[in-house]
Amino acid sequence: MSEREDFITILNDQRSDFLTPIRGLTEEQARATPSASALSLGGLLKHVTLTEQHWLQTISDADPKSTFDMEGAATAYVMTDDETYDGWLAQYEALAESTAAFIRDAPDLDAQIPLPTAPWAPEREYRSVRWILLHIFRETAQHAGHADIIRETLDGSSTTMAKARAAGLDF
Repeated sequence: MSEREDFITILNDQRSDFLTPIRGLTEEQARATPSASALSLGGLLKHVTLTEQHWLQTISDADPKSTFDMEGAATAYVMTDDETYDGWLAQYEALAESTAAFIRDAPDLDAQIPLPTAPWAPEREYRSVRWILLHIFRETAQHAGHADIIRETLDGSSTTMAKARAAGLDF
């Protein structure tokens, strides 16, 4: 298997871990904040989708004058009244296909991309396409853990239990 196919396989594994606690929700459940955190499963879904879109756009634009969208970040974890769980889930699933195609077709994983400046990173930094893809993987994995905790708090489900049931185990 090539490095690019390895990347797609690893990202798909992370997506599976993220989507297991996200799937099968009602709109009310997707908006609920049952843990000590203010995070909801729908908000996490929105954030992970927007983050992946942002990084792919960062690579595509390669804009040496870009800045992080602080205004957009203010609502990146919260579904607005006009957004739906099903809508964000559909966007995320479609994004998976376009990201896999991007990984397969990117001309150079070593190309240096200017990162947007931000209050926490005021000096322009450059990272490889490969580094940005690995960052997307890390974001997805981190939020899969958050989603699992929120879902378990919401209704007792967990990714481990769901995978065990899928494998025919009952505990």
